[in-house]
Amino acid sequence: MQEMVAVILAAGKGTRMKSSLPKVLHGVGGKPMLRHVLDASRNAGASRTIVVVGFGGEQVAAAMGAGAEYVTQAEQLGTGHALLQTKETLRGFTGTVLLLCGDTPLLRVATLQSLCKAHRQSAAAATVLTAVLPDPVGYGRILRNIDGGVCGIVEQKDATPVQLNIDEINTGIYCFEAGPLFGALDGLSCNNAQKEYYLTDVLSILAQSGQKVGAVQVTDFQETLGINSRVQLAEAETILRRRKLVELMESGVTVMDPASTFVDTGVAIGRDTILYPFTWIEGDTVIGEACQIGPNTRISDSVLGDSVTLHFSYAHECKIGDGVTVGPYAHLRPDTELLSGVKVGNFVEIKNSQVGHGSKVPHLSYIGDTDMGSGVNIGCGCITVNYDGKKKHRTAIADNAFIGCNSNLVAPVSVGEGAYIAAGSTITKEVPPRSLGVGRARQQNIAGWVDNKK
Repeated sequence: MQEMVAVILAAGKGTRMKSSLPKVLHGVGGKPMLRHVLDASRNAGASRTIVVVGFGGEQVAAAMGAGAEYVTQAEQLGTGHALLQTKETLRGFTGTVLLLCGDTPLLRVATLQSLCKAHRQSAAAATVLTAVLPDPVGYGRILRNIDGGVCGIVEQKDATPVQLNIDEINTGIYCFEAGPLFGALDGLSCNNAQKEYYLTDVLSILAQSGQKVGAVQVTDFQETLGINSRVQLAEAETILRRRKLVELMESGVTVMDPASTFVDTGVAIGRDTILYPFTWIEGDTVIGEACQIGPNTRISDSVLGDSVTLHFSYAHECKIGDGVTVGPYAHLRPDTELLSGVKVGNFVEIKNSQVGHGSKVPHLSYIGDTDMGSGVNIGCGCITVNYDGKKKHRTAIADNAFIGCNSNLVAPVSVGEGAYIAAGSTITKEVPPRSLGVGRARQQNIAGWVDNKK
């Protein structure tokens, strides 16, 4: 199969976004819109990806990383001019160029694969992806000859009244053979209403020189929608999230109320899991089977096992084992790992800690920088005091220890296997295995104190 390189045009500022952030870096479906396009191009078979940047080019390159090559369009003189900036980078390349726009995050991989397949099978010099819109205002119109073949594209501002009645539009997505493409680019002029070098003129040049120009019509025009404003960004968000929820439901996940459930495109969820309303699942989260998530829950970049219950809580950058129960009103912070059968109750915060199998932190406690064994019981209102004002220190609690209510474990400190901490203690020294640690002042009752105070 002939090699294919993807070129993504991402040089525009996106004035209508009214933002200091480059348009293509605005998030949709849990990642920047340009990332959606990059991923789609690679999954469609591109061996290299070149991104044409302009406004905020350094930001774009930093956000996307080393997985792409970058060329700069210093002046925005049109799409043809933008593509021409890749000429040196692609010197000697004789394969197919898949041209995409960085602000089209709704594109499906299958659509690009169909476009590329049709292009190869037809042996065309260029193939354009088209769509039929109910309202084509603002888009370039596809021009066809008497035989139905594509003979060119006319932009809205340059179209005649008759051409404006055409409802088949140019999506800005193409396959080109590299040799004919760059030959035609060298012949572009800016003699048009915009005074720009139109990429669309390439198709006319190729057709007039006797080379074949093909077209593939997308079945769902929403895929090709570009994002130019915050309103359109929100519309794309709705489409992407609905797609994801449909995918999950078709794979065996119950979504009780899709209208109030928000799942990023990169999330994976096992069958028989139930998502309750007002639940946000973000980033690269993976959730196992038969879990109950929500309501009013947010999970980001976390891994959950099977049969987990997590409700009215927030978990981010953590690992949760099988059969764990969390909530309500718990906060699991980064680098928390809960092993199987753990219970975390209401108003508990855990951070940078491992909680062993079957241990319980039922309510009103803070566990930070702690290595907790299995079968541990943490009483109400307990705190691992991990910060001395300069450094964080760790607490170690061995298997089957019992920490009484309202206790403070001042790190660095360790509690041995099977040890007990008396309620209300402040522990500053090691508690040996199977010992009782008591760290509180002796109670003293002063008779008649109330009467004397009066």
